Amino acid sequence: MTVTIPRITLNNGVTIPQLGLGVFQTPDGEATASAVDAALEAGYRHIDTAMIYGNEDSVGEGIRRSSVPRREVFLTTKLWNADIRAHRTREAFLASLDRLGTDYVDLYLIHWPVDGWQQAWEEMVRLYEEHSVRAVGVSNFKRHHLEELMALGSTAPAVDQVESSPSFSNRRLIDHVRSLGIVAEAWSPLGGTGGMLLSDPRLAAIARAHGVSPAQVVIRWHLQHGVVVIPKSVHADRIRQNIDVFGFELSDGEMAAIDAMDTGVRTGADPDHVDF
Repeated sequence: MTVTIPRITLNNGVTIPQLGLGVFQTPDGEATASAVDAALEAGYRHIDTAMIYGNEDSVGEGIRRSSVPRREVFLTTKLWNADIRAHRTREAFLASLDRLGTDYVDLYLIHWPVDGWQQAWEEMVRLYEEHSVRAVGVSNFKRHHLEELMALGSTAPAVDQVESSPSFSNRRLIDHVRSLGIVAEAWSPLGGTGGMLLSDPRLAAIARAHGVSPAQVVIRWHLQHGVVVIPKSVHADRIRQNIDVFGFELSDGEMAAIDAMDTGVRTGADPDHVDF
């Protein structure tokens, strides 16, 4: 039996599944195609990739291999920094469509706020107005970036995808994002590859109390905070486990205990200092 995932309505009326599969650092080829296929089989309807991940071809193959129709899959990809700086937004988007093997994406994001993002945004809005994208948004935008974007008087972003996990909750930014009517989405939601978050004894205790894994606890924590979460895995059993988070609920005390794990330390780059 597949799981039905809650959906959040974006500021343009499009709905986004609150839980999806991320494919950052998932190698191009069979590993990614199989992971996407397994995720869709398990009930996922949201796949998040990016040009720089180098696996858009395999994401498209996984979607085509699945029995799930393309129109039922919420597909996100992102505009990379080199294309932003070179003012190649439209060309980069069309190349992503070609690799994905689709004629539209559901969400197109500016990956990082590097020089030229303002012009990139205007071109993305045109792609949205042409119905090549169902929604446009940003990733790694801090409060001052959002304020500058909103001051452009253009279409408001539907989503801001930012680093967030119990060890770096980014809560003040997420609260601000939501106050603007923008949906917050978490990348590196489980603390990042090689991180120690999931071995924290506080998470282990909460997991034992519910008979679930620490990763399931963290995913549930994001969901209860109203954040869209995109954990990654190439293992079919882990992919199924990560979606099996709707049979339990964290108490207010458990949520507060996880909130208290925040160190304020990023695992990824600071958006104000992007040199890649």
